[in-house]
Amino acid sequence: MTDAAIDRTTDILRKQRRTYAQRAADAAVADGDRVTVDFEGKIDGEPFEGGKAEDFQFMVGEGQMLKEFEEAVRGMKTGESKTFPLAFPEDYHGKDVAGKTADFMVTVKKVEAANLPEVNEAFAKSLGIADASVDGLRADIRKNLEREVKFRLLAKNKQSAMDALVNKSELDLPQSIVKNEIDRTVEGARADLKQRGIKDADKAPIPDEVFRPQAERRVRLGLVVAELVKMHDTGAKPEQIKTHIEELAASYERPADVVRWYYGDNRRMAEVEAIVIENNVTEFILSKAKTVEKQVEFDELMGQQQ
Repeated sequence: MTDAAIDRTTDILRKQRRTYAQRAADAAVADGDRVTVDFEGKIDGEPFEGGKAEDFQFMVGEGQMLKEFEEAVRGMKTGESKTFPLAFPEDYHGKDVAGKTADFMVTVKKVEAANLPEVNEAFAKSLGIADASVDGLRADIRKNLEREVKFRLLAKNKQSAMDALVNKSELDLPQSIVKNEIDRTVEGARADLKQRGIKDADKAPIPDEVFRPQAERRVRLGLVVAELVKMHDTGAKPEQIKTHIEELAASYERPADVVRWYYGDNRRMAEVEAIVIENNVTEFILSKAKTVEKQVEFDELMGQQQ
């Protein structure tokens, strides 16, 4: 684990605990400032959903807003207003405005400078580090990064192993199980839409065929994994489950509470058991398969989604 990686993580922790102080009225907005604005956008003279807000806050220079919006606000002062065009990208998540150009009016209501805490004993103590010193902080960060690297490498190898299992398996899938998996996935999609505030999410038409490929993959993988567990005794042992939970809990300030949280719910325990089984199967596959080692840079690994 390099010192540079520890430094970057320390900077992230500092940003998470930054404080703000209002800047002078004649101070121009600069990168790193937190601004509070009112804005309203129109396309062809008509307002659009999500195009208006009051007392909206964002950090300038951190990519929270589209580039044109940040460029317009940068250099403005408290009380100033400005109009500017903003071209939404073709792949913008808001499909109704993607690829279109809007005219925006923005008013800056407050400009605040960010203050980052110093890296000292007080900072370490605020993070709950047992050894409340700069060295103790760096040691704790190193330990957590090493744990995260371990989990990410395991997830990467597991994905490769599971892909190999699915690609090599040849078996007829019980359509009743596939249908149950599709239904479960559809219900999950509806719940997600509902949580996002989508109206009538429970009635939204979602064709089964949308989820059939992933449902068939999960069923196929489940059957193959179950057969490997039966044939090669790769099931989850109680001590393995205990070790996995303790590793998950170790990164929290109160690990014992997290351990109790897992053991207090059968569904969470079942999820952990499934993960441990997949880890065991992955280890078995890698022990039997012809593998090629590949070096992965730290930044590349940490930038990957699990």
